[in-house]
Amino acid sequence: MRKSIQIQQILLNQLQVPTRLLTNYKSLGLDEKDVMLLLQIYRFIFDENEFPTPAELTSFLTIDEQECSTILRKLIQKGFLAIEQTKNEQNQWSELYSLDPLWEKIFSTVKPETEQEDGSIFILFEQEFGRPLSPFEIETINVWLDEDELAPSLIKAALRESVLMGKLNFKYIDRILRDWKKKGIKTVEQAREATKSFHNKQTSKPTAPTKKRDTSFYYNWLEGED
Repeated sequence: MRKSIQIQQILLNQLQVPTRLLTNYKSLGLDEKDVMLLLQIYRFIFDENEFPTPAELTSFLTIDEQECSTILRKLIQKGFLAIEQTKNEQNQWSELYSLDPLWEKIFSTVKPETEQEDGSIFILFEQEFGRPLSPFEIETINVWLDEDELAPSLIKAALRESVLMGKLNFKYIDRILRDWKKKGIKTVEQAREATKSFHNKQTSKPTAPTKKRDTSFYYNWLEGED
């Protein structure tokens, strides 16, 4: 009898985790810390604490409150987590976390390749910059994607161009994108042609001898490497 009660308690103390979260998180641009934090929020919601604090969350994690807050902001900015407001019977407002954006990304069948490409942009930027992106930088990329409606491939092309020119910063990348938009450039192929034309003009001008630069990345980008 005692054994059956213990088994029943174990069965009741379960949290269902979608398999797709475990198999697809990498392609969505999430890492293990992101997933574990999302799972902890999921568990808190399941236990009827819909807005756990960073202190409550980190009591079950190996990260500190500052890193927890940074990851939370990133998850919200990338569209994996939302903060919603709700009103109780006494007309009092309170905030809560919603994981609906996460589930929609995981189970949505609409444009899965685009969603995966959106997520990979953040990874590519972090690889090129050699560090995690700041909340402001994440928001800048989201503006390019959502407000400016730029194709992820075009943003990656601007990143490549900034690396080539030795001006790896968001201000320069934004200038490239705005210049392309002004010229009506909407595809990577159009960007390649514009870049070829620009660099051909630059190389045709007589200039003082300068240190030779490695242009292998430049030629790969112009020859069609996506």
